[in-house]
Amino acid sequence: MPTQATYDDANLCLRLYELRREDTLRRARAWFAQNCAAETLEELMKIAPPGSQENTYMRMVTSYWDMAAALVASGVLNQELFFETNPECLLVWERVRHVLPEMREAFRNPRAYHNLETVGNAFMQHMEAAGPQALPAYQARIDALVKRPA
Repeated sequence: MPTQATYDDANLCLRLYELRREDTLRRARAWFAQNCAAETLEELMKIAPPGSQENTYMRMVTSYWDMAAALVASGVLNQELFFETNPECLLVWERVRHVLPEMREAFRNPRAYHNLETVGNAFMQHMEAAGPQALPAYQARIDALVKRPA
């Protein structure tokens, strides 16, 4: 049974929003939404090669959302309030979930982005509970953000 969100939950959500407004993270998020869509680690490394600005952006965005997800997964932040105020977390999960098994193998870290995975999967269930077309419609909207070569 969900718990009632508290003022501390609300303040934490506002703090997460405030952090997202930092200039470099804002640029990284914009780049990620428009460019970071890969089905394999090889594709991801072409989009964001190690040592590149793009790789820095990719790591910045995924680590930010893994950190935010850790607050939810640990019970520090109300999950329902987080889902209602942070749909971008689901965008990030959608973009990395197919590549994550290869990333974990390459990093030799079976828990890499564990919090993002836990909360991302719960977020998908939350969207599905909203209605049968909610998740597919969201997935189509975020897919449309990606700049495709002409």
